[in-house]
Amino acid sequence: MKLALLTLGCKLNFAETATYERGLLAAGLEVVPWTERADVYLINTCSVTATADSKSRNLVRKVHRINPDAKVVVTGCSAELRRAEIERIEGVSRVFGAAEKGLVVSETLALLGLEAPGKPETDGSVFPAYSSAESRTRAFLKVQDGCDNFCKYCTVPYARGRSRNIPVADCVRNAERIAAQGLREIVLTGVNTGDFGRTSGESFLDLLKALDRVEGIERYRISSIEPNLLTEEIVDWIVSGTKFQPHFHIPLQTGSDELLARMGRHYDTAFFAERIEMVRRKMERPGGPKVFFGIDVMVGLPGETPALFRQTFDFLDRVRPAFIHVFPYSRRPGTPAASMPGQVDEATKKHRVAVLEELSARLHAEFREANRGVHERVLFESTQRGGQMEGYTGNYLRITRPYDPALVNQLVDIVID
Repeated sequence: MKLALLTLGCKLNFAETATYERGLLAAGLEVVPWTERADVYLINTCSVTATADSKSRNLVRKVHRINPDAKVVVTGCSAELRRAEIERIEGVSRVFGAAEKGLVVSETLALLGLEAPGKPETDGSVFPAYSSAESRTRAFLKVQDGCDNFCKYCTVPYARGRSRNIPVADCVRNAERIAAQGLREIVLTGVNTGDFGRTSGESFLDLLKALDRVEGIERYRISSIEPNLLTEEIVDWIVSGTKFQPHFHIPLQTGSDELLARMGRHYDTAFFAERIEMVRRKMERPGGPKVFFGIDVMVGLPGETPALFRQTFDFLDRVRPAFIHVFPYSRRPGTPAASMPGQVDEATKKHRVAVLEELSARLHAEFREANRGVHERVLFESTQRGGQMEGYTGNYLRITRPYDPALVNQLVDIVID
């Protein structure tokens, strides 16, 4: 039987889809592109914006048109928040919400008249997952899910549930499985990765120390960590001689203290700037690599006047991240921000996105220039484009060179030019 997989949204979704895929392949299914006729289509949806919700529903309709006789299985954030709406779409066989992810493989196989090869690896509260792909050299390891922050613009606590984590021992077991596949690098992922430990009583630092001892994995990166959870204790341990790289993905959302308070964020710009400076002070050395900070920013939040947007621009220009991931605010029904006054029109949001993307390009060029002449190590990937291969330094600078199969999945010493 043939299986087609479609994934929208974040790296967490991709890690979960990869885990469903492994379970379904173990039962003998064959994976085909979703544009082909398959016996079952598994769609992992996103609901971060209204556009993502719409795209999720449209994909369900498209695959049903490709093969009206196929089973269509839908999971992910849109499936949780828009369940009844998705269940009404013609062709949908089964919808799995946030608490049902451990059942996706077994119940999908049951729809096809097949038996699952093993029990689901979940206690029902959180679904363990990790991604892997033959063309890459790193995997995304899910260690945490959900969020307790309830920011005024966000549906994540409703779509993914409250903050909870996979126990350290289970995370280590999955990291060992990744290492057994020959992958050398792991990116830790979660909705709020640094909030690890809510359900197991363990700490994020406990997790980092345990993962650092996994043989075969040579590099780790930390993704999606709130600024208040990137503590001095964690940074001091990282710089003591570990496999964790000078690369962090941190949400800011806005550089306006007024908007941070209005949206229920738990810090101000002074704290955020101090945290960035603390990491740089502890991790950077003269002649050594600079720390890569990727920062999430949302433009067009309710009440974001031109003056408040300018505050965001000036703040980002001052803290100098290596990359800005810019989102336009999307009005999400049921959230407090949706009914707030001062909604920003779409044309203004689009303009502000473009302004910050231009700033991001400049800051990234400055970051690369600041690393010129620095000795680093690159982990090269297997993908070949136009006779070139690429890989990333520890501080996430992309390096290209002529394709050499002997370098695939190898850590190579270079000088950044």
